[in-house]
Order: sequence, then structure tokens, then C-alpha cells
Amino acid sequence: MRVLIVEDEARLAGNIAQVLKESASLAADISTDGVDGLHMAKTNPYDLIILDLTLPGMDGLDILSELRAMDIAVPVLILTARNTRSDIITGLNRGGDDYLTKPFDMGELVARCKALIRRSYGQPHPVLEVGKLKVDTVARGVIFDNKDVRLTAMEYRTLEYLAMRAGQIVSKEELLDHLYDFNWERFSNVTEVYISTLRRKLDPDRSFDPIETVRGQGYRLKDS
Repeated sequence: MRVLIVEDEARLAGNIAQVLKESASLAADISTDGVDGLHMAKTNPYDLIILDLTLPGMDGLDILSELRAMDIAVPVLILTARNTRSDIITGLNRGGDDYLTKPFDMGELVARCKALIRRSYGQPHPVLEVGKLKVDTVARGVIFDNKDVRLTAMEYRTLEYLAMRAGQIVSKEELLDHLYDFNWERFSNVTEVYISTLRRKLDPDRSFDPIETVRGQGYRLKDS
């Protein structure tokens, strides 16, 4: 999953991005300017936006209003020092999905981010169950056919996205868009490599073949 952090405090934004990567296996892009943040939000397929309100160039509430006017439905977590009741009501009424005031607990931020992303995919429960597969999005644990499966961070990120979209075809381009931030070097065959490794680790005997290749379209995690 890929997150956009629009926050003018560069050090704070960097810390949030690092924590999201290490503790939640989320890719994260950063913008420290309102105009640039709006442009990034409009031109990239993010799974969540963390949005400060007091920004240079363009106010966060105006960014939020413009995104919603364009029918961009990505979940938005407002993260700001504006903490009055009227600020919170205004932020939510403008289209915010959640509101967290500074100073904040980083663990709470991560939990809110995960919950917002899951719900946007119609997956309110933290454990995703797809046939014989269980993906614990909190512990980042994977069980297939009652056996623990050890995955690298990128293998897990790939599988989690497929599990969020269980039963649906996911193209290679979509996987690249949602799993990598701007700093990753993307190679033409990286998706095939991760899919191949996941198949081998989940089902070494190919008894169940949980990840289906749909020729010319992409991949589908079978839900039966």
C-alpha cells in the first residue's frame, strides 16, 4: 500500500514515512508544500493521504475540498495542530475520514492508517482470510494451509495488496503503482519475481495454486 504524507515539517514527515515503512510495510511519498501535495494526490494512485492543514502554498482544507470535488475518494487522515472542536468538525465536513491532533502517538497513527486503508477496500477486519490463506495486517503474519509462511517485506506487501483485492484481477502496473514509492528503482520483471517467490513459499507443491495468472491482464488471488 502507498501513502502520501503532505506535511511541511520535513523531519516529522520523514519520521512518519520511516515508521510506516518499518512497522506497517507501507510505501510512502512526501510533499512539504500544499500545491505540490495536491498535484501528487491528483496524479498518483494512493491508498491513503496524511494531510497537514497549515501548509505553504495551499491550505490543507482547500486541498481536501478540491480532491473531493474531483471525486477522488482516497481516505484522508488529517494530522494537524489545529485542535479545537470547530477545527475537527470543519475538517471532517470537508471530506476528511479521520482527524488526529499534534502531538500524537506514532503507534496510534499507524493503527489509524491501517484501519482506514482496510476499510477503503471493504476489509474492516485486521485479519484477511482468503481460502486457506490468512494475512494478519497488524502482526504482518501469514498462514497458508495452517502453516506459518515467512516473507520478506516486499513479498508481504505484494501479498497483502492481492489479499485486499481478493478475487479481482490486479495488473502488473497496478501492483507497481501501489507498492513502490518514488525512491524505489523499478525493474521490468520485479513483479514476476515476487509473484514467483510467493507461489513457491505459499504452496511449494502447487497443490492449491492460490495466485492465478490471467493472461494479458495480471494476477488474481483466488478466494475459493
